[in-house]
Amino acid sequence: MSKTAKPRRPDVEHVDLIGGTEKRQLEVVGYDNHWPAIFAEHRERLRQALGAADVLIEHIGSTSVPGLAAKPIVDIVVAVDDITAEEDYLPAMLTAGYVLRVREPGHRLVRTPHRDVHIHIYQRDDLAVTNYLLFRDRLRTDPDDRDLYARTKEALIEQGFDDMNAYSDAKTDVIAAILARAQRRS
Repeated sequence: MSKTAKPRRPDVEHVDLIGGTEKRQLEVVGYDNHWPAIFAEHRERLRQALGAADVLIEHIGSTSVPGLAAKPIVDIVVAVDDITAEEDYLPAMLTAGYVLRVREPGHRLVRTPHRDVHIHIYQRDDLAVTNYLLFRDRLRTDPDDRDLYARTKEALIEQGFDDMNAYSDAKTDVIAAILARAQRRS
């Protein structure tokens, strides 16, 4: 059974999905010990591209959690001072070899041409940045929530999603529950 995309953020009026919807075979693979090194390589590449700009660069998503199975895509969050001042960061990222994929209010996504590294760009004070890090840290330290998330992802992949956005949306309730537990502990 194929699952199709639905809007990821109903609160956002306009999303530019550069290149349109993409069909993609989704897979979850066992944890790869190379993922931290891939992140480190891209962190350095981003630092060089962005020069003296004061930005936060963090490894997020399942590939940032040792032992957790994941889609083989390294996710990175970059927090900038002003998301609307694209001239301060976007041209440098594109020159460094990344490709713009998403432009929406408060969020940009660039990725490698091979689509194996996704870089989510937010404004420094955006709650999404805090939540990404809180969720990551919860999965790193709580084996029960890490196992719940792993089981959820495996079950969803078995359903035959061919759109990454629909797959991500299907995880929303489990992510929200894990995040709520993490927020209670922080």
